[in-house]
Amino acid sequence: MAVDPEGLADAEAWLRKAVLDVRSARVDLAASPPIVSDALFHTQQAVEKSLKAFLALHDVPFRRTHDLGELGRQCVAIDATLEPILHATAPLTEYAWRFRYPGDTTEPEAAVATAALDLAEPVVTLVGARLAMVRTNEMS
Repeated sequence: MAVDPEGLADAEAWLRKAVLDVRSARVDLAASPPIVSDALFHTQQAVEKSLKAFLALHDVPFRRTHDLGELGRQCVAIDATLEPILHATAPLTEYAWRFRYPGDTTEPEAAVATAALDLAEPVVTLVGARLAMVRTNEMS
């Protein structure tokens, strides 16, 4: 696969942000007491930014959206093998907004954020591996 150097650089920039979101979620969960709502936000963001990295790598434009289902469908159109993992993460979409603003929501249990992080991390890792493979092939 021939890759545009700008697209690769853009994808890597998105992925760096996704990795920071995973780190932020871990820090939030390690706090005493855990900052669960913020950890959930960061898990959603990690997946979102990873999907945007994958799309940028393949030079596929995407809307400015937090909808993981929409972004996931675009990614699956490129690589159908991603469907199971991305289908599992689509419900994380609500964490982009659900706990960000005052309202009637109650703080979720830490186990909810831990489970969300368990879904998000493999997506970040998978996209990171794809980028590394492309980078290696480009250098060969």
